[in-house]
Amino acid sequence: MELIVIRPQQEKEQRLEAVLSAALAGIDVPRIIRSVEELSAAVSENCLQNVRLLFAAGVGETGINLKIYEMLGTLRENKDCLKDSVAGILVDGENEYYTKSTGREIARTMNEAGCWLVGRPLTEGTGSLKNYQVLAGNFRCSLYEAYIRSAVDLAQRVAGFEKPAYKEPKLLCVHSCNPETSNTLQLWQEVKSHLPSGITVREISLRNGTVPDCAGCPYEMCMYFSSNSSCFYGGPMVEEVYPALEDCDGLLLLCPNYNDALGANLTAFINRLTALFRKKPFDDKCLFALIVSGYSGGDILQQQLIGGLNMNKSFILPGNFSLTETANHPGSIMELPDIQQKASAFALHIGRSMGLCRKKAEP
Repeated sequence: MELIVIRPQQEKEQRLEAVLSAALAGIDVPRIIRSVEELSAAVSENCLQNVRLLFAAGVGETGINLKIYEMLGTLRENKDCLKDSVAGILVDGENEYYTKSTGREIARTMNEAGCWLVGRPLTEGTGSLKNYQVLAGNFRCSLYEAYIRSAVDLAQRVAGFEKPAYKEPKLLCVHSCNPETSNTLQLWQEVKSHLPSGITVREISLRNGTVPDCAGCPYEMCMYFSSNSSCFYGGPMVEEVYPALEDCDGLLLLCPNYNDALGANLTAFINRLTALFRKKPFDDKCLFALIVSGYSGGDILQQQLIGGLNMNKSFILPGNFSLTETANHPGSIMELPDIQQKASAFALHIGRSMGLCRKKAEP
């Protein structure tokens, strides 16, 4: 097993260095990239495609590490420079802020460059390490030892990750769109028409059903219902969504941009997955999305999905997991330049990500 490490280093990062050293024990590290110049050279040499990567960075007291953003700029300037690679992210901070927001920004940028992210790709150390209280209690160890365990687990999962190849892929599409006016739903119809024939599609609309948000039931109560693939609130989530989600190999969400946020039903849907997640993580399922904004902000929804479903609920994030467009007036989505070609390419990308035709596409 081997990992290439991207390490935008600052002063006073002794804790991160110690955690990173423990995480990489027993793993071959052929290259450590410490500067934007080294990253640019690796990109120009095509050395960062189809490899295993660990992006490890500290955010300090202010959350601003300029070396991180210089490197992210390089990745954003070079489309597909991380194509078919697999990555994890390690972020260390000096207070209770910035580790997760920086991790999500790194994840989104790497994904846009073609990189896959394993389920739960972020290991973060806040200043106090209080984010490890539960894990430390489970393992009966200190907060720092729990941090080390998490970092070691991440490095091992990234180094050993294999892309899924489902024999008969099942794709579940969930949305709450208005069929009469939704550009997002219209884009989905175009994408669906180009999906490879080997994919079975099921659609569930949450628009006409009441989806109460998660009420934060006590852990024991949630686990009780989880053992039966259920939830205290019941309803369409338990009756229809849970069985479909357990049965599928990939989840595709249709995400109109409402005020730079996911719609209420989709937000409740994500929150209500906790009961099912506690029964079995979703780390054998891929996540995809169609995001349509009336003005701007599609990247904000990308980060929300990455944080809620990839980082929190363990869904695998294939490279370029979302097709993100801007369309305002109803029906205008299909007037965008090359939209049919984009929809067709994304449909084929879904098929390839789920294992169809991958042997032909990859040497």
